[in-house]
Amino acid sequence: MLEDSFGRQFHYLRLSVTEACNFRCQYCLPDGYQGPSSEHFLSLGEINTLLSAFSGLGTSKVRLTGGEPTLRRDFLDILSATANTPGIKRVAMTTHGGRMAEHAASWKQAGLHQVNVSIDSLDPRQFAAITGQDKLKQVLAGLDAAVEAGLDVKVNSVLLNDFSDARLNRFLEWLKTMPVTLRFIELMETGDTTSFFKAQHQGGTPLKQTLIDAGWQPMVRRKDAGPAQEFFHPDYAGKIGLIMPYSKDFCKSCNRLRVAANGKLHLCLFSEHGIDMRHLLAEQDVVGLQQFLVECLGEKHATHFLHEGNTGATKHLAMLGG
Repeated sequence: MLEDSFGRQFHYLRLSVTEACNFRCQYCLPDGYQGPSSEHFLSLGEINTLLSAFSGLGTSKVRLTGGEPTLRRDFLDILSATANTPGIKRVAMTTHGGRMAEHAASWKQAGLHQVNVSIDSLDPRQFAAITGQDKLKQVLAGLDAAVEAGLDVKVNSVLLNDFSDARLNRFLEWLKTMPVTLRFIELMETGDTTSFFKAQHQGGTPLKQTLIDAGWQPMVRRKDAGPAQEFFHPDYAGKIGLIMPYSKDFCKSCNRLRVAANGKLHLCLFSEHGIDMRHLLAEQDVVGLQQFLVECLGEKHATHFLHEGNTGATKHLAMLGG
């Protein structure tokens, strides 16, 4: 089992398979993707070695992320390889959802259990302004296809300063009949978005109190769950989650490690600049990689350094999928 010096155990791997994305979200890639090309990212063989090493050390959940992971032509092969790795019991992915209506059923068939989709507004014009793409209709159709395919669906929405009661009420009305988990995420500062963060950051605590006052009740957290505090209400088909990285003790329950598309290990989304292990992946050295991972965990800090404005290697969230 992977365990750090603070007694935290790591069952959950977030694996970025590409940094590229064809959306231009204000808080991530407002000018579009301008990073490295696909040949710089992990190959399917390297991914197989990585999965074998992590699963052998107790990893039971893997999230495939990006960028936009479906931009990889071999994404279905990566998904299938992940689902068929012994020891991996739950496979999730994060996507902008633009291709989900067409592919949700095939993803489910390949072994996907859960999909997380970013929707920052249910107003088409506002959605287009935030993402740079007028595709809300396609994304919502994708959600319907994912639910119909039997996938566990979560919707991510970033809290911004212009987040109004009207937008919240529109989401709440939608959740009355939509059986998904809607997660509101505090905006996080990255290297390229400092000015935007200062202008738009809004804490999640007031929203949490609003939900509690309206009768939303906390849910029990799964062992392999992410950092969200989740709530349910008997009058709603959907659930609500809050991810508040600036809250007290946010890192206390950390259970996940990250690997970037370039093969670097990130012990935290924001604490360091990535630890190179590409040579071990290229050599298909599973045992050597496992020893490397165990040693690296001794360097993991108790918390991130976001409160100090230290964003580590994360210039934008597409680098590591958040």
